[in-house]
Amino acid sequence: MTANSDDVLSDDRIAAMSPAVRRDLIERLQRPRDEVFPPPIAHRMRRNRVTLMTAGAIVLIPWTVYLSFSLPAIYVAHNWPATWIGFDCLLIAFMVATAVLGWLRRQIVVLPAFTTGVLLVSDAWFDVLTAGPKEVWISVLAGALINLPLAALLITGAVRILRLTATRLWFLDPETPAWRLPLVP
Repeated sequence: MTANSDDVLSDDRIAAMSPAVRRDLIERLQRPRDEVFPPPIAHRMRRNRVTLMTAGAIVLIPWTVYLSFSLPAIYVAHNWPATWIGFDCLLIAFMVATAVLGWLRRQIVVLPAFTTGVLLVSDAWFDVLTAGPKEVWISVLAGALINLPLAALLITGAVRILRLTATRLWFLDPETPAWRLPLVP
């Protein structure tokens, strides 16, 4: 069988295709999902993880109610410096990972970026709630002007990268929000 120029899928022919035809071509050429991740394994993993998260949330509800009644209003914490230094070291590690992976332009940057954002929200929360009466305004300002804006930038940036990648691979239409992207397109 000889291939003539009409059988070759050139860049010009691909550029002339409509988005729907390109999407169809990509779906036909991609490796079958069942070959990459067998359905029985995928189903079992999903079921186990969803069950674990549901059970965890259910158990945490009464535990949180119990803590709200039983914890003292004032408590002297043991290992207070190690707690904060450890937390800040973790935050630094995720910031460095985000910076390095961003600089290297690696897709996996979405994980440390999102995590860094969550850690920054937590840092602001605990800074404000553990500050003394004279220092609380500094914590509120730092949280409002530094932690929370940076957290928003990192979290929305991670979601944007995920959405742009899905859109570029034709798994998602450009107007569709990222939360509508299926777990395994």
